[in-house]
Amino acid sequence: MLYLIVALCLRSVICVATSSPGVAPEVKLNDGHLMPTFGLGTWLGVTPEGQLAEVQDDSIEKAVEDAIDVGYRHIDTAALYNTEPQVGRGIHKKIADGALTREEIFVTTKLWNDQHAREKVVPALKNSLQQLNMSYVDLYLIHFPIGTVSNFTPDLTDYLETWYGMIDAQTQGLTRSIGVSNFNQDMIQRLVRETGVVPAVLQVEIHLNLQQPALLEFCRQRGIAVMGYTPFGPLFPSKASPGAPPPRIDDPALVEMARKYKKTVPQVVLRYLYELGVVPIPKSVKRSRIQQNIEIFDFAIEEADKRLLRSFDANYRLTSMPFWKDHPYYPFHS
Repeated sequence: MLYLIVALCLRSVICVATSSPGVAPEVKLNDGHLMPTFGLGTWLGVTPEGQLAEVQDDSIEKAVEDAIDVGYRHIDTAALYNTEPQVGRGIHKKIADGALTREEIFVTTKLWNDQHAREKVVPALKNSLQQLNMSYVDLYLIHFPIGTVSNFTPDLTDYLETWYGMIDAQTQGLTRSIGVSNFNQDMIQRLVRETGVVPAVLQVEIHLNLQQPALLEFCRQRGIAVMGYTPFGPLFPSKASPGAPPPRIDDPALVEMARKYKKTVPQVVLRYLYELGVVPIPKSVKRSRIQQNIEIFDFAIEEADKRLLRSFDANYRLTSMPFWKDHPYYPFHS
C-alpha cells in the first residue's frame, strides 16, 4: 500500500489533496490554479477523405454527462472541434441535476489558427464562452503556433503576438489559466523570454510511440503541466496507418501485463502516461469505455514493465501537419 501511495504522487507536477468529487487527483499549476490529472477529449477526428468530422448527433453531450457521472472533472474541447455547444450543454445539465457546481469542473478550450492576431484573441474566447454558455474557462490554449487564414492557408502572424492576446484574456478574467498546444521547447522559451509569462500547460501528442522524454523534462523543470492528446497512438489496429510501429492492443507482452494488473491494455497505457507526468485526455462516446479509461488510479506499474513500455518509443508522430512544414513557425522539425 505504501508503494502505491508513493507511486501515485511521484509525478512531474506536485500532487495535492482535493475535496473535488472527481476520481482523478489534481495538480497545482504554476499560476496556483488546480487541474484534474485526467480528462475527456471531444475531438471527433477526420473523415477518411481527410475532412473535419462534423457533429451529427448529441453523442458528445451525452459523453460529457456520462463522464461526469463516472467521476471526470476535466473536459477538453476547442473552437476547431465544433463541440463546444454540446460540451456546455452536457455540463450545464449535470449542474442543474446537482451533480456538481461550475467550480468543480475544469474546462479547457483552444484558440484556432485564424484568430492569432492579438486583437482577435479576446473576441475569439468570448465566442467560445458563448458556445459553452459560460462566463469563463479554466484553461485557454493556443491550438497551434501557426496562424492561418480561414481556408487553412498559413499567414505569418507571430505566435508571440498571439501570446500577448492570451495574457489579455487572462487579465480580463475570461480564463483562469493560459497555455499552448503543439509548441516546441524553443517556442516556449521565446514566449517566456519576451513576456515573462510561463505557460501553465502544454498540450501535445504523447503515446507509447511518441513519449517525448526531453520535452517532458523541459516542462518539469519549468513547472509546466503536460496534457497528452492521442494517448493510444496507433495502439488500435483500426487507427494504425501502414508502417506504424508496434505495439497493437493484442501484443502478447501487453496482454500479459494487463492480466497481471487485472486491467485492460488501454488502462495500462493510460496509467503509464500518467506515471510519466502526463495528463491524458482520451476520447470516447461510449459510457463503458469512458468509465474504463479513468479507472487507472488504483494500481502502479512496476519498473520492469516500465522498461518494456519505454522501449516502444519510436519518435513516431501522428499529428505532423506536413502541409505546413515550410512555415517558419512549424513546430515539428526533427
